Amino acid sequence: MKYDIIVVGGGHAGCEAAASSAKQGLKTALITSNKSNIADMPCNPSIGGTAKGIVVREIDALGGLMGKIADISHLQIKMLNSGKGPAVKSLRAQGDKVTYPKNMVKELESIETLDIIEAMVEDLIVENNEIKGVVTLTGEKYYCKALILTTGTYLKSKILIGDTSKQEGPHGEVSSKHLSDKLASLGFEIQRLKTGTPQRLDPNTIDYSKLIEENGDLIPLTFSFDNEASYDVNNQRKCYLVYTNANTHQIIRDNLTRSAMYGGYAEGIGPRYCPSIEDKVVRFSDKERHQLFLEPESDFYPDLYLQGFSTSMPIDIQEEMVHSLVGLENAKILKYAYAIEYDAINPLQMYPSLESKLIKNLYTAGQINGTSGYEEAAGQGLIAGINAGLKLKGKDPLILKRNESYIGVLIDDLVTKGTQEPYRLLTSRAEYRLILRHDNADLRLRKYGYQTGLISEKQMQRLREKEQNIASLTKELKNIKIHPKEINTEIKEALQIEELSSGMNLYELLKRPQIKISFLKEYLKNEYTEEIFEIVEIAIKYEGYIAKTNREVEKMLKLESKKIPKDINYAKVKNLASEARQKLEAIRPETIAQATRISGVNPTDISILTIYLKKEYGKEEIHD
Repeated sequence: MKYDIIVVGGGHAGCEAAASSAKQGLKTALITSNKSNIADMPCNPSIGGTAKGIVVREIDALGGLMGKIADISHLQIKMLNSGKGPAVKSLRAQGDKVTYPKNMVKELESIETLDIIEAMVEDLIVENNEIKGVVTLTGEKYYCKALILTTGTYLKSKILIGDTSKQEGPHGEVSSKHLSDKLASLGFEIQRLKTGTPQRLDPNTIDYSKLIEENGDLIPLTFSFDNEASYDVNNQRKCYLVYTNANTHQIIRDNLTRSAMYGGYAEGIGPRYCPSIEDKVVRFSDKERHQLFLEPESDFYPDLYLQGFSTSMPIDIQEEMVHSLVGLENAKILKYAYAIEYDAINPLQMYPSLESKLIKNLYTAGQINGTSGYEEAAGQGLIAGINAGLKLKGKDPLILKRNESYIGVLIDDLVTKGTQEPYRLLTSRAEYRLILRHDNADLRLRKYGYQTGLISEKQMQRLREKEQNIASLTKELKNIKIHPKEINTEIKEALQIEELSSGMNLYELLKRPQIKISFLKEYLKNEYTEEIFEIVEIAIKYEGYIAKTNREVEKMLKLESKKIPKDINYAKVKNLASEARQKLEAIRPETIAQATRISGVNPTDISILTIYLKKEYGKEEIHD
């Protein structure tokens, strides 16, 4: 069977990759070992979170699926960090582990140019360093012009509980035994990574009177810019806050050598920013307690997920650990926690388009690239699918810059800095996070989705209307002047003893930290949605900071415009530090800006490189 594009793996990266390539009109096959595991959430039953929620908004802005599916598949939704600045606000939804995959499969099956095939891919067909197809465990061959690997945790996966291990994937699924060996034979650097999942508990055995309720927000919220909220805000499932204690920590310390990680039974490197509970106790020994959350997994079965209690301890110790928690003294464990090891590649061997530097037309996305998290995987899958399609059409790839999206930050970090542990997106990784907000993802990215054919004309027209309303409200605020005698009660109370000595337009008044845009609505001639009010209020209140960020962006973009020729021989660049030469040769950055972000390449090396480029290629020397 022949396809334009084959996607291997049906996780969150695979779903977005397959959909984005098929929606470009390309004949696409999604090959997965088990159709029932498509869009599975084997670990945390949530979509979004700090930084991650913004990624989901970006996926939606580009024409991806995750946000739309999350909106119709959740049990609870809330805005995180709503009391903090706009740069860190982010949506998080408690997903239904049954409903979410079903809705995703339904969406994928509605795409005419997409076939879903059940098979285990164990070999690749490569000719003259160019991908030609795949071979399944049963020997079937499927041919393609481009291939996207989104294998998740299934490459030589191993389940670890204490000193026991099983060669299998999540849910006891068969893992791929040979595909990572094939990648190694093609020159890919294979690294061993590890992640884990906590216990699932029987909700009828928990004393909720000792726990703290965590409820969803009472205002309608959606990830998608195109969806209207379709749930009852007053009928959301409850979550509960739990804390570890001194007894919990002592049990863990007393049994560290029995855990897979500390007992020497694990090879893989675990995630720094989502560690196991034993890792937390060891690394943060000064902490008296750690937050845990009890979260429902589905409306179709009772299990509660004990978020934050991931461990590779043996079963008997897990029983002690769980029962040491206040409110969980009699909790029945329905499913024990485990760690899972798997093979991944070194992402430094990928271009920013997510195409391999080694094999033409071979793309990778998700945990195979060293990331953790459904959202990071989905974002990569979307970009890989878009770029595989663009390449087959003879077009330039879509490379999102660090000032344009968290997805751009994620991919740039991977292909420029690499990772030796499961990578997780954090707001602190984005130096321009003030302009990479939840509220403006469509303003930043929807045009790219439109250009690639994933966003319709109707969706684009909705964006144009939004932009017009933003401009209209901003103009109104500047044109309407308010006099001291006209000030309403809300403004007076906000200003307290401070008074306006003379008239002031609403735009300038809104810059004052005490004044909210809701205080000014009665003075406006036109009506606007809350979405428009929020965007304009942020733009005005943070105008100075945004302007400063944009000046920093301009400097970065000048460096991004300085391309480094692909045929450059770094051995000929005299006076480069040996580490810099080695890193530049291995990563082969495409621009001077990318070169500046490589660990081990210092400003002196950049100066030497730019002088060399000017001399040898006629490139302009770069000045600060």
